[in-house]
Amino acid sequence: MPESTNIFQLNGTTVYGQSIDKQTRCIHWHSALDVIAIKFKCCDKYYPCFSCHEEAANHEHEVWPKTEFAEKAILCGVCGHELSINEYMESSNTCPNCEASFNPGCSNHYHLYFETDDA
Repeated sequence: MPESTNIFQLNGTTVYGQSIDKQTRCIHWHSALDVIAIKFKCCDKYYPCFSCHEEAANHEHEVWPKTEFAEKAILCGVCGHELSINEYMESSNTCPNCEASFNPGCSNHYHLYFETDDA
């Protein structure tokens, strides 16, 4: 696996965590489809995944409440386009800007980032 970096810039947006490339893949999730970063509600910083945040942040994570799903909190690792949470959830796992495919398995982890009916 390539060496990881703690911080990098993608089209002017800072991404924190254990990234292994400039498309937001990290040491935890690094398939061809793992190309998003998520802005964490608690610190307003983008990380490639929940584990990257837990390892780097010195605070508890917070989930985005449904009332804030219009906030831009998803970063496409391919083109740097920011999506609102609603846009991301309705995107059919595809960036609306560059048509890059996102990992459909990420929906299994929504509860870590976003308020859900299952929480």
